Amino acid sequence: MSRVQSVDSVALLPAYLAAGTAVLALLVDLVLARRTATIVAAATGALATLVVAVAVGAGAERRTFCVGADCSYVFGGRAALVAGLVALLVLGVLALSGPLLRDGVTPVGEFCFLLACSMTGGVVLGAAGDLITLIVAVEALTLPLYILVGLRRGSLASAEAAVTFFVVSVVATTLTLLGAALLYAVTGSLHLERLGAILADRSELLALPLTTVAVTLVLTGLAFKVAAVPFHAWAPATYDGAPLPVAAYLSTASKLGGVVALLAVVQHALPPSVAGPVLALIAALTMTVGNLVALRQRRTVRLLAWSSVAQAGYILAPLGALALADVDARSAAYAAALAYAVFFVLLELAAFAGVVALRPAGADGGRLDDLRGAARRHPWVGAGLAFALIGLAGLPPGLAGLFAKVTVVRSLLGGDAAWLALLVALNAVIGLAYYLRFAALLYTPTDSAVAGNAPAGAIRPARVVVAALAVATAIAVVVGFAPQLVLDLAGS
Repeated sequence: MSRVQSVDSVALLPAYLAAGTAVLALLVDLVLARRTATIVAAATGALATLVVAVAVGAGAERRTFCVGADCSYVFGGRAALVAGLVALLVLGVLALSGPLLRDGVTPVGEFCFLLACSMTGGVVLGAAGDLITLIVAVEALTLPLYILVGLRRGSLASAEAAVTFFVVSVVATTLTLLGAALLYAVTGSLHLERLGAILADRSELLALPLTTVAVTLVLTGLAFKVAAVPFHAWAPATYDGAPLPVAAYLSTASKLGGVVALLAVVQHALPPSVAGPVLALIAALTMTVGNLVALRQRRTVRLLAWSSVAQAGYILAPLGALALADVDARSAAYAAALAYAVFFVLLELAAFAGVVALRPAGADGGRLDDLRGAARRHPWVGAGLAFALIGLAGLPPGLAGLFAKVTVVRSLLGGDAAWLALLVALNAVIGLAYYLRFAALLYTPTDSAVAGNAPAGAIRPARVVVAALAVATAIAVVVGFAPQLVLDLAGS
């Protein structure tokens, strides 16, 4: 068998553009030293990455870095969906970062460079065909975020959040690498599809304690990235200490990356009989703990952080039925998990955009009471934030969130996991309490408004942030009316 690997540059073009965007942003900042030019360069590169990813993914599946039938990079419809969504999230975060970058506390060149580097990892992650490529892509996605979280000069909260995130991520990466090494020791392969075939054909390997330990370590390491219980403690403190646009990226792109990595190893490499029960337990704990703790939150970002923990449980829930489901039901479960992740990140980005628009430039998320009556002062922005919250709760007119939960419950029922479907439904009801409380607070008049006085600290939302909120809301509405399109792409 030939050991010469074929290279398909067309398949790699989205990754080339993402990496080139990072270099371009750094060079523009170095040569021109103009904030607007650097942001425009980064945004142009992200837009080009989005367009090319969609164009390449629209054709036949492309494979490269192949040895025989085993390929390390496979770019198809699902990879295009992930790459395009990550690029779209980067565009949104750049828009949200306008007020933050304008005040001069955060260096523009470094910010755009690191964000584009993270985008490169997200683009590669969707197409990863072996464990090494997968783990390197996950680290390329998350490594720049350690610095982005602590990039604000003179902010102790950002520094503490960055250290917390770094320490936890290093532990998670170590566990994942150790699990990958043990899987290689058991099977002699690192390619995901080859791993799955070996473990399916040689059932005696499943009886080895080493295989169980390897699978557990890989799932545990990737569960850290998703902030799943009991590996979630870093998320609320990190989100709350990070600048708001970076917290938005952490809550969306970083979580999407963890979900995609988990899907890749569960669908192609790990045996359902071993991975399914572990993921069912993690999903049940994650959605329940996340919702119960979110009920008690009084800080805006911490509420969104704990709610994103709960949302991670919904995303992982379909994978908990793998041990019980047949082949068709498993395919539906994989598609449901990724589709829910897509719906979630769009609504979550809109929620953070609304918070950024209603808070002073460079400020943190503050307390929920700080946004009391905000929708009365800024009706359109408040309506956008309320729409995102209602969508995350799974209520109409937020049809994207509604279809997301329906898709998950349907996949669980198809996989004979009725108990987990019931738990999803119960947790969705719990989630209504804090999402609707937050949305209602936006329309609750303040004491000064009742007295007829102008509210203290009134702000004018930045136009670029309002535009980002409008675009995210519009996309969420469109996706809500065409959920089957997302499901088809997720299942391809």
